[in-house]
Order: sequence, then structure tokens, then C-alpha cells
Amino acid sequence: MDTAVERQSTDTVLMVRPAVFYGNHETAADNQFQGSLADLDAAAILAAAQAEWDGLAAALRAAGVTVLAFESIATDDTPDALYPNNWFSTHADGRVVLYPMLAPNRRRERRADILAELSTRFGLRVGEVCDLTATEHESRFVEGTGSLLIDRPGRRVYVCRSSRSDPDAVAAVAERFGWAVQMFTALDQKRRPIYHTNVMLALGTGYAVACLAALTDPAERTTLQASLEAGGREIIDISLGQVGEFCGNVLEVRGGDGLRLAMSSRALSAFSATQRSRIERYAPPLAVPVPVIEAIGGGGVRCMIAEIFLPRA
Repeated sequence: MDTAVERQSTDTVLMVRPAVFYGNHETAADNQFQGSLADLDAAAILAAAQAEWDGLAAALRAAGVTVLAFESIATDDTPDALYPNNWFSTHADGRVVLYPMLAPNRRRERRADILAELSTRFGLRVGEVCDLTATEHESRFVEGTGSLLIDRPGRRVYVCRSSRSDPDAVAAVAERFGWAVQMFTALDQKRRPIYHTNVMLALGTGYAVACLAALTDPAERTTLQASLEAGGREIIDISLGQVGEFCGNVLEVRGGDGLRLAMSSRALSAFSATQRSRIERYAPPLAVPVPVIEAIGGGGVRCMIAEIFLPRA
């Protein structure tokens, strides 16, 4: 079992700039955030998504966050490649995990060249690669840090049940890292299962942004609240409506002047003044507009960022 102690957030992230971008029909069935923009043609949608991606990368760098930037490969035809957090995760002991993905076209996002360049280009130490992707053939999926909300210092993982978060697949990851697993059922405003945990829960250093109302079982709700508080976190509770505005799809990062909470401008606008004040005590918001990416892709700022916890070589 790994004994390296990890901080909750990192100062280094990886992003993949989209070479193609459109609504992914293979993920639309259970991603309630995907929509359309009828007034934009395909070229305009791609150009807007690239501009939004550039804006987020620039804002992170300006805040002192190291951004390891890659370009997606147009011929791979991977419309969700700008959401790299789903296919891999990195850890302080040098391990990398490759995850089984539900949509076949998302499996093409996994790239050995990206993992290789973490060492050769960026000087990071990549140790064991834990490849869990074989369970795709058994229709058992766990989609990286979309599925897994990892309490890194607390060695616990929070997961909402969905077609993308199979209990056995989750257990296989947790066993490798010695994590306790806390699973729960979370539903959106229309009483549909929330497809990824990271749209309704975010863990920071000393706080958590959580939609407790999404948990339909009172016992599970009480247990989640108690667990977060036992881990030393103040809960900033958001509504189901705020989940729909991407308030849960936020990510704490370490900038040059301390902690920041990366989010979209849409999410920032949807937080109440009281909630913003509570967030600012821990990690001032770093907000960037990504309206086309949110509307077409169904993922927000957090989904665009893969955290890098690997040690230097």
C-alpha cells in the first residue's frame, strides 16, 4: 500500500487543447449537462472552444499554476479530449492510473505519448502505470476523477453511483491505494442519476463544496456530511439548481500566492454572496468564461483540468 502523503491540491495541471469539438452523441444519454447552440456552426463552435481553453490556460498560468499543455489529435476524432481528468490520474508516489471509460470514442483519448512526455519533456517521475481498462469489456467503468472525489490526505474516496462508476471497478482502484470508499446515490433536479461525482462535490483544503440535497437517502446524506466534517472541512452547501450552473464543478489549485478555486464565470455568478465570502476565506475564485464548452461538451472548468501530483525525476 502506498504511504506517500498527498496534499489535497497541486500547483501543476495538465490540459489538452481541442482539435475537434462537438456534442458527443456517445455520452449524451446520461450527461444531463450536454446541450446545443443552434446559432453557431461547427467551425464557430470549435473556434470558440479553443478560445475558451486558451483563456483558462492563461488564467491558471497568470495565477502561478504550471500548465502542461498538449494538443489533441484531429484524426483521432475525440470530441471530449479537452476533458483529460477522466482517463488518468496521478499520485505522489509516481503511480499513474488508466481508467475504463463508458463511451468507445472516449477510450481513444488515452495516449501513451502524453504519459511518456511527462517524463521526457517535463521531468516528472512516472512509476507504475496501473492499467484498469480491461474491465471495459465487462461493461464496468470508473471514469477517473470525474467518478472519484479523492480525499488525498484523508485516504478516502467519495463516489456517486452511476453507469460510469461501477462499485467493483471503484473498489479495484481503492484497494491499490488503501482508500476507504464512500458511495451514495445522487439525483439531479429531474430525479435522474448524476453521472459524475465531480459535478456535485468538490474537495478543497479545509472546505468542501457539496450538494447535500442531491442525496436522496437521508442516512447517506447524514453520513456524507459527517465524513466531510470529520475530515476537517467546512461544507459550503449548494442547491440542485446551482449544480446545474456548474457550481460543483470547481477545482482547488495552488497558485503563486496560495490556494485558488478554479471555476467558470457561470458558476461564480450562481454562487450567493454568502457562499462566495465563505469560499474566499479558503481559496479566492479564479473564474473564466467557458460557455460554449459547458453547453456543448457538458463539462466545465474542473473537467478540463487533470491534476499532476507526480514527483520530480
